[in-house]
Amino acid sequence: MTLSSERLDIRTSDDVVRVRQLTRTLALKAGLSLVDQTKVITAASELARNTLDYGGGGFVLAELIEGAGRHGVRLTFEDQGPGIQDVEVAMKDGFTSGKGMGLGLGGARRLSNEFFIHSKPGEGTKVTIARWK
Repeated sequence: MTLSSERLDIRTSDDVVRVRQLTRTLALKAGLSLVDQTKVITAASELARNTLDYGGGGFVLAELIEGAGRHGVRLTFEDQGPGIQDVEVAMKDGFTSGKGMGLGLGGARRLSNEFFIHSKPGEGTKVTIARWK
C-alpha cells in the first residue's frame, strides 16, 4: 500500500540531486537503517543519472510504501529515450553505452530488495526498485 508519493521530473543534474534528497527523506520516514538509506540513495542516484544521460530525461515516482507489516521506499524511473537493445547484457557489470563504469543497472539491482526493468528499443525504459526495512 502506498502511504505517500511524489513525482519529480528529471531534466537536469540538479534534478538528480533532488531525487537523492527525496529518496533520503522517504528512507528516513520508512525507518530504514543508515546502511539501507545509503543503498537506496545510491541506487536512486544511479538510476536518475541513467534517466537523464541515456534516456534524455524523464521522471521518478517516489513512494513511501507499507506491506506485510513493514515500511519501505519504492522508486519508479521512466523515460521515453531510445530504450535498451538487450537488457540482459546491459545488466552485466562493465557494460556501458556511454562513458560510465558500467555498474549502474547491475549495481542498482544489488542495492535493492526488489528490481524490475522493462525497456523497448524506440519506446524508452522503466525501472522500479524497492528497499524494505
